[in-house]
Amino acid sequence: MIQVEEALSIIAENSTNMPIQKIAVSKALGYVLAETVYSPINMPPFRQSAMDGYAFIHSERHQYDIVGISQAGDHSNLKLNPNETVRIFTGAFVPDNADTVIMQEHVMANDKSILITIMPEQFANVRSKGEQIQKEEVVFEANTLITPAAIGFLACLGITEIEVYKKPKVTILVTGNELVEPGKKLSKGKIYESNSVMLEAALQTIGIKKTKVYKVKDSLKATKKALKSILKKSDIILVSGGISVGDYDFVKEALLENGVEELFYKINQKPGKPMFFGSKNETLVFALPGNPASSLTNFYIYVYPAIKNRMGFSDTHLPKLVRKLNTSFTNTTGKTLFLKALYDETNVTILESQSSAMLNTFAIANSLLIVPYDTENLKKGELVTLLPID
Repeated sequence: MIQVEEALSIIAENSTNMPIQKIAVSKALGYVLAETVYSPINMPPFRQSAMDGYAFIHSERHQYDIVGISQAGDHSNLKLNPNETVRIFTGAFVPDNADTVIMQEHVMANDKSILITIMPEQFANVRSKGEQIQKEEVVFEANTLITPAAIGFLACLGITEIEVYKKPKVTILVTGNELVEPGKKLSKGKIYESNSVMLEAALQTIGIKKTKVYKVKDSLKATKKALKSILKKSDIILVSGGISVGDYDFVKEALLENGVEELFYKINQKPGKPMFFGSKNETLVFALPGNPASSLTNFYIYVYPAIKNRMGFSDTHLPKLVRKLNTSFTNTTGKTLFLKALYDETNVTILESQSSAMLNTFAIANSLLIVPYDTENLKKGELVTLLPID
């Protein structure tokens, strides 16, 4: 049995980046850049008006003759005299010798001329060439997550394809004779299976939208056969249940017989002690506890950073926050505890129902409070470390 930090270190060492692929910018939402992207153009590529109004050469005069119109998409580079102006619209080309745009609300105008009622500062309302980004300037560094805004920015620069890390193919294997699909009749001795949909939902929060889910009965033969198949077509496998030491827990044996190398088994923590982590070729295997709260806890602590590492994220772990503890707490287990908790701007409250089988308080928790294995007493008002999960 190993400590939490050692388990995290082993997972990080084995969570290599996925292969790189070229992808259309329009399809890149949720992917992570595998390259640094440079701008092929100045943006804006010419001086633009930031307002609907009139472009002119700034001076002390207030009256100007209208000599033309500049609409978005036009390139009528009129040469203005000091007493002349051009009607202009937002995003339109500003004539080369005009230096200022007066918004239309600050003029009195007719078809032939304008009278400025509120004089703007020189250079007002003119977007300079390359104001947003200049040619050859870095658009995004490698390991940047592609968001809707990032897609829009890349598109406005004329970039149509980028290199990203492939998203891993994640498979969930659920074990347990006692499990029944939600919606079906629940007979005596049975419980509804919830871990697969819970883990699928957790995966979606980090950009894994499609997962394969398989269910298998508690037998060595069936478990071994299922794992043999999914090991060939998965980058990451999450096994739910069957990893403890009961008479019907066959997952570890089935993994080893399929050539999965054991990297560690069991962590000195609560909940979530009986977890197996291993690999075969480039495939990572997390055999998670069957108890729902244990399974989700270990997802956040171990699976989450491994997947983000493989996807190319630079920041892979949940961020850490520090808050004041609302009540005293004693840890006599000698284990690292991950407690479901609620925090606000200054304080944190440990919730009731910390059992590994219970999701009722997990469903309202917004954090996991970390109690180190070598910490026995926490006092009210003491600063503690949290992992936000909201």
